Amino acid sequence: MFFLIFLYIQDNDEDKLIVVGLGKNTAGVCGAENWDSSKENVRHAVSAGCRLLQDLEVSHVEVDSCGDAQSAAEGAVLGLFHYDQLKSKKKPKVTTQLHGSNDTVKWEKGVTYAEGQNLARLLMEAPANHITPTAFANTIEEKLAPHGDRVSVVKRSKAWMEEQQMGAFLSVTRGSDEPPVFLELHYNGLPGGNQPPLLLVGKGVTFDSGGISLKPSASMDAMRADMGGAATVCASIVTAAALKLPVNIIGLTPLCENMPSGKATKPGDVVTAKNGKTIQVDNTDAEGRLILADALCYGHVFNPRAIVNVATLTGAMDVALGSAATGVFTNSDWLWEKLQKASVVTGDRVWRMPLFEHYTRQVTDSQLADLNNIGKYSRSGGACTAAAFLKEFVTSTHWAHLDIAGVMSNKDEVPYLRKGMSGRPTRTLVEFAAQLGHNS
Repeated sequence: MFFLIFLYIQDNDEDKLIVVGLGKNTAGVCGAENWDSSKENVRHAVSAGCRLLQDLEVSHVEVDSCGDAQSAAEGAVLGLFHYDQLKSKKKPKVTTQLHGSNDTVKWEKGVTYAEGQNLARLLMEAPANHITPTAFANTIEEKLAPHGDRVSVVKRSKAWMEEQQMGAFLSVTRGSDEPPVFLELHYNGLPGGNQPPLLLVGKGVTFDSGGISLKPSASMDAMRADMGGAATVCASIVTAAALKLPVNIIGLTPLCENMPSGKATKPGDVVTAKNGKTIQVDNTDAEGRLILADALCYGHVFNPRAIVNVATLTGAMDVALGSAATGVFTNSDWLWEKLQKASVVTGDRVWRMPLFEHYTRQVTDSQLADLNNIGKYSRSGGACTAAAFLKEFVTSTHWAHLDIAGVMSNKDEVPYLRKGMSGRPTRTLVEFAAQLGHNS
């Protein structure tokens, strides 16, 4: 077995250490598990040791590289994260650094990857009255301010959405008094180049009550994280900028609340999307696909090399895969291979789902409009019909829809993440962008 050593200094200046087992030294990429078991073991072990020292109120920890400084850093930073911003009594703050190794560059890379995921966790965990569409956009603008030489931030108003004829997006916003924001981020990782951008699109419903199709009250509070797609997309771009990745990225996040009121969209209403297609809204709680539809249409004006949209879209995805992996629906084998390769490295796995014409027929069979926002057989293949709906707003040959509803939160499934909102799959998106940049 390999062993992990943490060093910390007590008040009497005596060095103390904790030893944690890392499992078999023959571990590596596991085809059955679709991840690198060695990297996962390091993340798990380091996080366990760091948390133990945090419980002992140790303020500073030096971490052995364990043969993989990046994974060690990820385990430390992810494992120590705890959302207690609004509590009077907080967990002790612990700082970490690499011990006795020359792998400083890899360690810092791991810290940056993990801090990116923690930013997404912070946004997703915060209460909806603290992270409104406007507050979300302002937070991301602040996080990107240090990278102003490579990043531009545009916060577009409702008037702009109306000019763009984003009828699907606007239909979701009607019930709330909070103004919607269409957040547009441009990261120029290749200044002076003409490389087409990678387009990332994230669902940004900062609170989802279901609208007139009201959700049950039990666990409705978790719908503060229904902007997980926007959080992971924006956090990925913040991380890409911090790493100075050699790739151009555009991020689009339609931000709004989905609330019931006398002005809210009603079941059976018909709205018109940016591309002119009409949509019969039979369930106002299937709102994520409506805001993404207009964002995807708009995104094509940038002629992207690939489009990846991310959304906590369907409970059916949670039923299908649980928290084991993000479901990926794509029209591109090339894009799937890139995403899957990145996920093996990060341990934040993806799994390919079907995008059959079988599902398209279920959303194009609508009584009043071109499309219905729910499938013809509403209880069957819900994640698949949602993906088929989005496909109606895509003309790019390299597009992937990531349904992250199942990985939105963590109970105890990922051992190096505490209970709460997970921020997944931020690191996979960053690794995907990094590989795309370095292979350009």
